[in-house]
Amino acid sequence: MVHPLWCAVPTAALWWPSTLLAPPRWLPLALLVAWLGVLLSVVDFRHRRLPDAVTLPAYPLVGLALWWAGADPWRAVAGAALFFGFHLAVRLLAPSAMGGGDVKLAAPVGAVLASVSWWALPAGAVVASAVTLVVVTPVAASRRRAGGVPHGPGLLTAAWLAVLSAG
Repeated sequence: MVHPLWCAVPTAALWWPSTLLAPPRWLPLALLVAWLGVLLSVVDFRHRRLPDAVTLPAYPLVGLALWWAGADPWRAVAGAALFFGFHLAVRLLAPSAMGGGDVKLAAPVGAVLASVSWWALPAGAVVASAVTLVVVTPVAASRRRAGGVPHGPGLLTAAWLAVLSAG
């Protein structure tokens, strides 16, 4: 079990800059991605998995928030398919490099990135990888946990930063 403060404080810390930096029509998406980012990051660090109970409901929630923002639905679907496909290929080629939850999370993240800009897809992949290497890997190593390094926090950081830059 995760204590509520482990999620409440970081979520509030991300919602504050979201309200200041996100364009008004993108604000619900920024708040959603921040909340998902905190929740899934805490779970990923603690349990080394991204549960279906959170990743699968993210699909319609992100879709609804993108609709609210006035995003092009075809662009969102294309971005989701591209990002999902790329992450699935990595998972199939090197199963130890990426978990199944990361692959499932890649679709809503890809939808967000593509809705902001086509350039946000490769930029998001770079940001996600950088966050995983620079921030997540040392934290995971300090906890001396067996298994791979969580990539979900990097994916969600990239999506959140992209939404903040949407204006």
